Amino acid sequence: MRNYKYPKEGYTIPKTRLKGWRKVGKTHLADYDIFSIYRVESESPRTGKTIPFHILECGLWTNIFPVTPNHEVVMIRQYRHGTERITLEIPGGLVEQGETPAHAARREMMEETGYDSETIVPLGYVEPNPAFISNRCHSFLSPGAVPVGHQSLDHGEDIETVNVPMDQLDSLVADGTITHSLVVAAIYLLELHIRQHPDWDRI
Repeated sequence: MRNYKYPKEGYTIPKTRLKGWRKVGKTHLADYDIFSIYRVESESPRTGKTIPFHILECGLWTNIFPVTPNHEVVMIRQYRHGTERITLEIPGGLVEQGETPAHAARREMMEETGYDSETIVPLGYVEPNPAFISNRCHSFLSPGAVPVGHQSLDHGEDIETVNVPMDQLDSLVADGTITHSLVVAAIYLLELHIRQHPDWDRI
C-alpha cells in the first residue's frame, strides 16, 4: 500500500458479465420486532438450478455525525445484546414510517444526545450485508451541532454521550475501540466527503 494513490474522479469499473438470478418463489416465515424472514427460491443463470435462500427484510437504517463547532463528534456508548458488550458508536436507528432517512437521523441525534443542528448533509449509504439483508443504512453529517436539551430515551435504551475529536476517529478504529461495522463504514463516507468538500464546516 506504500505507493497507493487515491484514484482520480471519473474512473468507471468494467461492466460485469454476470446476470441476475430469477426469483421463482417467496415464502414468508416469520415476523419479529424489527425484521421479517423470508425463504426465497431463485434460479441460477449459470446452472439453471433453483436454490433456496433465507432473506432478512427490515426497514431503512440511518446514522449521523453530530459535529460541534470545535470539531468534536458527539458519540454514544451503549450496551449491545448481540455481542454482550458496550460499544462506541454514532447516533442512529430505524427510519420510521413517514420519515425520510435525513429526518430520522436528526430525530435520533436529538433523542440520543440532546444535540441538534439545522444542517443535515447526506454522506451516502451502504448495504449492511447484501448476502441476506435487504435494506440500506444512510449516513449523515451534522456540523454546528449544539446541545438543545436532554436525551429522550425509550425504555430499552441506556445511552452515555462522549465528545470525541474528529481527528481521533481513525485511531479509534485502528485500536479496536470502534468496532460497529456501520460506524466504520460511515467514518469512511465522512472522510470521502471532507476530502471532496474542504469547506464542509462553513455553515
